[in-house]
Amino acid sequence: MVVGGTLIWCAVVGLLLHASQRRNAPWSERTAGRLIVWGGVAFPLVVLLALLAYAVWLMPSIRPWLARHAPAPETIEVTGEQFWWRIRYPARDGLPAFETANELRLLVGERVAFSLKAADVIHSFWIPVLGGKMDMIPGRTNTLSLSPTKTGIFRAPCTEFCGTSHTLMAFSVIVMEPADYIAWRRAQAAGDVPGGGEGEQLFARHGCAGCHGVRGVTGPATLGPDLTFFGQRQTVGAGTLANTKENVARFIRDPAAWKPGAKMPAFDMLPSKDIAAISDYLVGLK
Repeated sequence: MVVGGTLIWCAVVGLLLHASQRRNAPWSERTAGRLIVWGGVAFPLVVLLALLAYAVWLMPSIRPWLARHAPAPETIEVTGEQFWWRIRYPARDGLPAFETANELRLLVGERVAFSLKAADVIHSFWIPVLGGKMDMIPGRTNTLSLSPTKTGIFRAPCTEFCGTSHTLMAFSVIVMEPADYIAWRRAQAAGDVPGGGEGEQLFARHGCAGCHGVRGVTGPATLGPDLTFFGQRQTVGAGTLANTKENVARFIRDPAAWKPGAKMPAFDMLPSKDIAAISDYLVGLK
């Protein structure tokens, strides 16, 4: 690739220097035509096709090489849905598997593999601070391997147009130190969420558990995101709003107002006090 790029650069600079020289007579039409055909068509066509063929030939061998020389201890499954992210962590170190949504936590310095899927349309997984992107295609599983090198909180957008709320589909990536990450994994696996009192009862009574799940309280999430430890998350609606009681209430009352095309129905028929109680319950799941 470097050799090919160098040859093209030398050719372009050479032509530039040649064209900048003062000449008394213009080129003939025949000479100019030859330059265009050979320098502007034939040369770049041959060189770029050769580089493309080499890159396509090389691609299948790159991922097995990475797998051999930089194996990932675990594979996290990420599924793109309209318009949020379903994230499943595998069992590890004696801890059971669990599911979360819209927030990815990683261990600094440890390579991780992602099994990328799509539930409906094509999405694209990209954590800009960590590496390149990869499409998530219905009916296909793609694999991407990344290694975070610094702690912090980073934003990751969907980079393939997937519908009306494409620009409102993002997730937070939190890269943690080993002690903090292990404690978080243990808490997630245990699923010991705080009791919710009235808010928990209203959550069940108004049918929220029909789509969402809270481990240890309801069944698993089916159509919507899992809300276990929802209060720890940075945002509401996959990066749409900051995670505050007021914003949670707004989203419950009319999701489409904040996220057009969202499959979650509006609950504006509920009394304001019920919505406030459910909001308090969800934000308190920490």
